[in-house]
Amino acid sequence: MTPPAGVVEHLDRALAPLRAEPGAPRWTPAARWHLTLLFLGAVPAHRVAGLLAATGPAVAGTGPAALRLAGAGRFGSRRRPQVFWVGVAGDDAAVSALAGRLAGAARGLGLPVEDRPFRAHLTVGRWRPGRPADGDLPARLAGYRGPDWPVTEVQLVESHLGPEPRYEPLASWPVASSAGARMPCSDPGNGA
Repeated sequence: MTPPAGVVEHLDRALAPLRAEPGAPRWTPAARWHLTLLFLGAVPAHRVAGLLAATGPAVAGTGPAALRLAGAGRFGSRRRPQVFWVGVAGDDAAVSALAGRLAGAARGLGLPVEDRPFRAHLTVGRWRPGRPADGDLPARLAGYRGPDWPVTEVQLVESHLGPEPRYEPLASWPVASSAGARMPCSDPGNGA
């Protein structure tokens, strides 16, 4: 899932004061920000057609949903942070259920799926091992709340790693109309 341009621009502005801070991570370019619902690693070419066929029904069960980016955190310890992320709030239960259906579809095809709970988040930076790292930096975005956006589609994306990583969409599926999606009143703060 890719947040709309206005959402990305809002977060990009919020991160601007942190970019040159000592111990900041290597920032992911905003053009590559996305929410990963299921990471599969390398999928053999002969399994892609089955994955495409299984993904459609998994997405079809998704009702209207609206999300927003909210709060921030890190994966890894304070002394050895690894990933700087921004949380996801709103109808995150619907997104978590979708991630579970996608994982089930992949397992049904015999594809290896990570055995850890899904945590909706947007990766905005990664700290390099052995470099100075400020694990407290995400706390400066703890109160961040971005604009709401409706979830309109889910994409199957192939990652191409290397010096200039890129993401190639292989297929997309629409999500039920989000016109009636609601934002919960509770504060999901940590979000991810």
